[in-house]
Amino acid sequence: MSVLNGKKVLLGVSGGIAAYKTASLVRLFIKAGAHVQVIMTPASKDFVTPLTLSTLSKNPVHSSFFNTDDENAVWNNHVDLALWADLMLIAPATANTLSKMVTGNSDNLLIATYLSAKCPVYFAPAMDLDMYKHPSSLQSFDSLKQFGNIMIPAENGELASGLSGEGRMAEPENIIAFLEADLESKLPLKGKKILITAGPTYEAIDPVRFIGNHSSGKMGFDIANEAAKLGAKVILIAGPTHFKVKNSSVEVVNVVSAQEMYDACHQHYNDVDVAIAAAAVADYKPKVVALQKIKKAADEFSIELEKTKDILASLGTIKKNQFLIGFALETQNEIENAKLKIQKKNLDLIVLNSLQDEGAGFKKETNKVTFIDKNFNIEPMELKSKEAVATDILRKVIEHFG
Repeated sequence: MSVLNGKKVLLGVSGGIAAYKTASLVRLFIKAGAHVQVIMTPASKDFVTPLTLSTLSKNPVHSSFFNTDDENAVWNNHVDLALWADLMLIAPATANTLSKMVTGNSDNLLIATYLSAKCPVYFAPAMDLDMYKHPSSLQSFDSLKQFGNIMIPAENGELASGLSGEGRMAEPENIIAFLEADLESKLPLKGKKILITAGPTYEAIDPVRFIGNHSSGKMGFDIANEAAKLGAKVILIAGPTHFKVKNSSVEVVNVVSAQEMYDACHQHYNDVDVAIAAAAVADYKPKVVALQKIKKAADEFSIELEKTKDILASLGTIKKNQFLIGFALETQNEIENAKLKIQKKNLDLIVLNSLQDEGAGFKKETNKVTFIDKNFNIEPMELKSKEAVATDILRKVIEHFG
């Protein structure tokens, strides 16, 4: 899955012949899973039509501060456009547009939006070879890079003038590849390997019945998806659940029982940097599993149970440099019980949630957690969506690795 998947991309198109390539560029962004909005300078519409880019981006194209065709003269808010974007790309970036970006000459919607942008800004110059090497152009490149903007260098090739040389805007495929490589290199968990457990375990009574719990697995799946988005290589060991990973780079290991989850965790644990045990593992299992379906006969029926292996404690025992995170779902004496679990299981961090809190627990879209680290520093959090809680958990991982 592309790192551009889900990203909000603001594409600025200025008035050069290379503007015709932006149709392919928008299509590639959409194919990568990005959301695209386009701002065109008035001159760029001589080279590619707003209708083309609107159709491909599935969004209206913006070109002026006001929609003059609208009787109500709706204002295109450059600040809103700038704040919407996760990244801004100006391609083609002509000598004229580059100069305005440097000097702040805000005489069109594109420059006004650029000056309001808080996201990373990339620019792909496009001009004839002598213009590309002119001292004023080179100064624009240097100034924009000093501002923190990122230049996608022009390529060598045939130019509109008939000459051949440097100045041709990078091909759309190469622009996408540049963006993906640059974004991936800056992901905070790039190079980290994370093991995550999710969902319940089912402990068989007979071939058709089991002991289980109400865990849906959503919390673990949200952590896995967010970790992959942040650049980590993720191994998700999942008990029975209907959830599917949104990020195809996540390696999913499906298990059913606590023993299977134990085995899978120990198979991968030595190779990971982080382990996050979000699964609700059964504490007990039937001592004897019937090979055939147990018939309903007696008025009373007893099942002898025995403890399952404690996965989290076993990982804590063999921990080397792994950052080990556990979960605690408590109903009473929450903080003290969580602290005991940190000590007994050699954890670095515990994510505590209480069934006493409204909106927390199994089969909920939200969760309310308290972080407690191995030094017993306590950080209570507000009620949030489980996606937001996943982000908070991974923030702790990022902080750990500095």
